[in-house]
Amino acid sequence: MTFVIAAFVYKSIVTPGSQHIYEKGHDYKTSLYSSLKITPDSSGDRTTPVPPSKIESDHSASISFDKLNSSNAILIRLADDTVLMQKSSEEKIYPASLTKMMTAIVAIENLPDLKVKIKLTNSTFQGLYEADASMAGFQPGEQVRAIDLVYGVMLPSGAESCIGLADQIAGSEQNFVKIMNQKAADLGMDNTHFENTTGLQNENHYTTVKDMAILLSYALQNDTFREIFTSSRHSTQPTNKHLLGITFYNTMFEELNNQNIIGGEILGGKTGYTDEAGLCLASLAKVGKQEYILVSAGAKGDHRSEQYNITDALAVYNSIGK
Repeated sequence: MTFVIAAFVYKSIVTPGSQHIYEKGHDYKTSLYSSLKITPDSSGDRTTPVPPSKIESDHSASISFDKLNSSNAILIRLADDTVLMQKSSEEKIYPASLTKMMTAIVAIENLPDLKVKIKLTNSTFQGLYEADASMAGFQPGEQVRAIDLVYGVMLPSGAESCIGLADQIAGSEQNFVKIMNQKAADLGMDNTHFENTTGLQNENHYTTVKDMAILLSYALQNDTFREIFTSSRHSTQPTNKHLLGITFYNTMFEELNNQNIIGGEILGGKTGYTDEAGLCLASLAKVGKQEYILVSAGAKGDHRSEQYNITDALAVYNSIGK
């Protein structure tokens, strides 16, 4: 009996540091999905393995899972894409504005000239205000450099920037979403499907924090994406509607409010929120000589409450630095 129980417990634990998000230099479909042991639940469905009770790292630091506000999370050491911690990382979530990381990297990779000017039309804004989408502050008829639109996507989470880029690259948001889904398939994001570029709530627009980690690990290899992702602010060039340009501020850095982490710093991030998704965050931090990415979702609260996604990130990264 003791042996059977011990064997069951062993199979139910994900050993920290033993999984890899994917092998660099290989097809991205050789992802962490193929390397993790998946155990069936009583109904036969695939479920995420029971995680360890502690978050552990190569710095021998830990934090109890029950202290996390987020229902889903994954921590990865970026150098070798080793999964150090995960909590319900393969459970279906709604990504909210974390979607815009895919919008940004697809735009960057499909625009040969990021200095080209793109005209935003009235149709660009159609339905966005009614949906209470977050906006960067551009106006109909404004002519904006593509690179400024990408900053508008990532820092203030501007929905009109997403639509403007999609229309320019693919002719419509629907066509651009097809490119997003193809990119997700190419990267091995097997539990992801996009319906829009903005992350506005849609039952068929879903992912997992593990898939978002695959995306972020890949995107950070692009110098332009990394520069944008790690920027705390950006001022656009003057336009025909904003003669002095617009200055954007990264929503994550605003919520951090100059808080730092032990033995390092949070380098960049992308926040997200809808009622259905909860508070979400994808972030990059450097602790000691190592870089880490943390993707979390499902934290309680809203824009007016304490930002529990930020609270979780500080707790996890601080546990590494102790």
